[in-house]
Amino acid sequence: MKNKKWLIGASVFGMVLTGSAGVYAGTKLETIKAYLNHGLAIEVNGQAFTPTGDQGKKLAPITYQGSTYLPVRSIAEALKTEVKYDAKANKVSIGSSSSSGGSSSTGGGESTSPSTGTNTQATGVKSKYLPADFPLPKDAKATSLIESTVDGNKKVSLTYTTKESLTTIGTSYKNYYQTKNLTQKSEDIQADEFSIIGREEGKYAVTITGNVSAENKDLNEITVIWGEE
Repeated sequence: MKNKKWLIGASVFGMVLTGSAGVYAGTKLETIKAYLNHGLAIEVNGQAFTPTGDQGKKLAPITYQGSTYLPVRSIAEALKTEVKYDAKANKVSIGSSSSSGGSSSTGGGESTSPSTGTNTQATGVKSKYLPADFPLPKDAKATSLIESTVDGNKKVSLTYTTKESLTTIGTSYKNYYQTKNLTQKSEDIQADEFSIIGREEGKYAVTITGNVSAENKDLNEITVIWGEE
């Protein structure tokens, strides 16, 4: 699955800061493999919102190990919340109650933070938009669930944990989508990870990936990105 293609339709990680090399001196940076989540729709106070950075450049959320991170500065400005970046202390402060010692970031002071979404840390999975027959393990527990509508189309970004094996879960989704009229489909199921990608043209697209949980090796983490077209 090293060359697998990921169809990311909608949920992240680590703090990402862009700027001069001096910003990184002495920081505890760690190289990770993450994904730019171009398909995730964002709404702020009920209105569609596109995060932007320097010179109006569009920014995409970042998805890493089942969590999604949004650009702090762009989101804070949309919410009319003050955000400051202290380069010397290597600290981002959000809100007017933050320490006055930090200087406002200019230019490439973009960073990312976790998206809370809805039903975070909820027991079970209570999705309003996933198909009623969408297979879920009985012990599934949602760690992230973001649901929205964009131009009338339902969008779901779900991450859940389960003790079921990745082979069992991956096979269940493979069998499920074999009964659907998919015009595009890709499947890769292994003992330690799997990827199911499918699309029914004009109706919906879905990506389902599974890995061993980074936080608890006894659990597997499944991420479902599903959206109507």
